[in-house]
Amino acid sequence: MEHKGVGVGRRDKEHIPEEALQRIISTLANKNDEIQNFIDTLNQTLKGVQENSSNILSELDEEFDSLYSILDDVKESMINSIKQEQARKSQELQSQLSQCNNALENSEELLEFATRSLDIKEPEEFSKERQMLQTLKFLPVPKAPEIDPVDCLVADNSVTVAWRMPEEDNKIDHFILEHRKTNFDGLPRVKDERCWEVIDNIKGTEYTLSGLKFDSKYMNFRVRACNKAVAGEYSDPVTLETKALNFSLDNSSSHLNLRVEDSCVEWDPTGGKGQENKMKGKENKGSVHVTSLKKHTRSGTPSPKRTSIGSRPPAVRGSRDRFTGESYTVLGDTAIESGQHYWEVKAQKDCKSYSVGVAYKTLGKFDQLGKTNTSWCIHVNNWLQNTFAAKHNNKVKALDATVPERIGVFCDFDGGQLSFYDASSKQLLYSFKMKFTQPVLPGFMVWCGGLSLNTGMQVPSAVRTLQKSENGMTGSTSSLNNVTQ
Repeated sequence: MEHKGVGVGRRDKEHIPEEALQRIISTLANKNDEIQNFIDTLNQTLKGVQENSSNILSELDEEFDSLYSILDDVKESMINSIKQEQARKSQELQSQLSQCNNALENSEELLEFATRSLDIKEPEEFSKERQMLQTLKFLPVPKAPEIDPVDCLVADNSVTVAWRMPEEDNKIDHFILEHRKTNFDGLPRVKDERCWEVIDNIKGTEYTLSGLKFDSKYMNFRVRACNKAVAGEYSDPVTLETKALNFSLDNSSSHLNLRVEDSCVEWDPTGGKGQENKMKGKENKGSVHVTSLKKHTRSGTPSPKRTSIGSRPPAVRGSRDRFTGESYTVLGDTAIESGQHYWEVKAQKDCKSYSVGVAYKTLGKFDQLGKTNTSWCIHVNNWLQNTFAAKHNNKVKALDATVPERIGVFCDFDGGQLSFYDASSKQLLYSFKMKFTQPVLPGFMVWCGGLSLNTGMQVPSAVRTLQKSENGMTGSTSSLNNVTQ
């Protein structure tokens, strides 16, 4: 009996309570869940590493492609500069070679004549030859002409250069005029200048260069005279001012459905989707929380190198939201703060709707040109029904005129005037009169079509003349205040 009692006590000590066993099982299950979660986290992290690595490698390829493109552009520019310099020097050397050959031929003829004269034995014949030799006159080197800037004229994107000889020289055969663009005032600089462009065989003492694009502040000119034997020295160079408004379209804030280049904008119905997908892809790239790679993810931020080298930042506007919604708008990248300026716009033949005008830089991203009190424009609609109208502050004035092929825009900031012209005939289409309270930017809207613009233009003389007599004409914003759209 005692032996059985001892056996029962041992079995009681080895027995594990059910509650303890449940706790152990629960702990093991929790640990199993933790291990599974950790494994899932590792798999997710591995997947994120692979995706981010792939995206970064892809973007790295894009960066290098961009750098290669920039290097190709620089290479092409340097090659063109070298070729231009080679052509200029070759032309100059060919001209000198031709002059030397002509002089050599003349010298050989003279030498042959002198040799024949030495062979003459009879004194009577030699005296005749001596008289002929004594009457020979060699052409002198022409003196340098003089250019007087007062006699020169810069107007209508043309430059007329006039010069005179310091003294009369009836042996002059022609003149050579050279010109080049520069942004430096005063005497031409040797370094950092463009090559001289040559105009040869000018018979008179003035010459007009027309159809120029004034994309530099100044132009240098020099001229030299030539006779049948030799070219003279260059005149002292003169510098004439050729300042005009130059601007490009600001791609950084244009509507996503617009494909924008420096001076062209075109409607692109798929542009927004492509840009949105690209932005979404870049946003998703930063959604995986991987600490070691997150620091290197660009998250849609453009490369600093690409921004500083490959693109030109807006001159005045700075950063702003893109136009969106139905505001298919793009603005110029240079603000107008003073003075009188002129540019021209040409629409594609099949363009269904477009507007041309100016706006304050505070124009909202949903705002359309002419529908706010911060923008002025003329609008052309070729969809469903044809309309041609001036717009401001959501009011419209129908224009009784034919839509021209090219529209000229004249902005007199200080005088508070914005006028639109037929660029070919210079017929006035409409004028706004107001007081600008802040700088304005050229503005453009386009839908189903495209626009191209021409800048670097002086205010045409015909427009200046019309402006003097326009103040008494109708067509100011006051007429719009009573006409709602």
